[in-house]
Amino acid sequence: MALSHEFQALTKSFSGFGVDEKSMISILGKWHQDDRKSYRKGCPQFFIQDDRLFEKWDDRHVAFLKHEFLRLKNAVVLWTMHPWERDARLMKEALVKGPQAYGVIIEVASTRSSEQLLGARRAYHSLFDHSIEEDVAYHINDSRRKLLVGLVSSYRYEGPKVNEEIAKSEAKTLFAAIKNADKKNPIEDEEVVRILTTRSKPHLKVIFKHYKEINGKNIDEDLDDELSLDETMQCLCTPQTYFSKVLGAAFQNGADEHAKEALTRVIVTRADDDMKEIKEEYQKKYGVSLSKKIEDAVNGNYKDFLLTLIARGE
Repeated sequence: MALSHEFQALTKSFSGFGVDEKSMISILGKWHQDDRKSYRKGCPQFFIQDDRLFEKWDDRHVAFLKHEFLRLKNAVVLWTMHPWERDARLMKEALVKGPQAYGVIIEVASTRSSEQLLGARRAYHSLFDHSIEEDVAYHINDSRRKLLVGLVSSYRYEGPKVNEEIAKSEAKTLFAAIKNADKKNPIEDEEVVRILTTRSKPHLKVIFKHYKEINGKNIDEDLDDELSLDETMQCLCTPQTYFSKVLGAAFQNGADEHAKEALTRVIVTRADDDMKEIKEEYQKKYGVSLSKKIEDAVNGNYKDFLLTLIARGE
């Protein structure tokens, strides 16, 4: 392979999600000192020259590469954890990261079964010597506090029975709260929080059906300015739609690291649950299969691991 082609292959192995370890090892293992010098001159996007004409790695790219090497490790570690421990650690990490990550708490609390969430709460006790409820209440000081405390504390009925009259009444309650959003943020309305944090998922689906009958629009169409409520409703009733959007955001050009980390989180946590439905929704929404997108955007062993996980159950 000509050296210029090696430069291109090496640069490609460093780009995207993960690192193409096989290509990197094959190329770098054969290099001599002059090859490394030529690469530094031929790839100014990775290297900078100081005022003494010393060529060195740009610190940002050093940090970037270290992080990309860690993606496979993080995915494997999450996969090998007990699901309860995994969820507990994901929620703790979200609290540490701050407001931009609070959606992960909504995700975990709203897409797990009552028994799974109870298990995660037990694991949180053991790992951190606190309850998730008290940590959420302590760390979250904005309008989302009541909603998130209620979600992580929830133990919902999971049977099929729904009271139509109550569902109709609660649809009217939600409609009134959202209609009066200019006077009071619906996420701070105690009745809205009660409904979303206590009602069964089948009951909520009926509520949202009646909401559309009242208003002529789906409830999420009225929640453009309240992302946390929208995410909660999607996670509770149409998780495949929520997860496909999260995966789509991870692949967007310019996605931040929080968005990118969701690729590992979603695939690892949903591989044994509803990955088939998520893949179908992703294909429908973006016009490309999730496996093809991973093939195109992800590198090396990290790519192979993700593809193995999404193929489970096929």
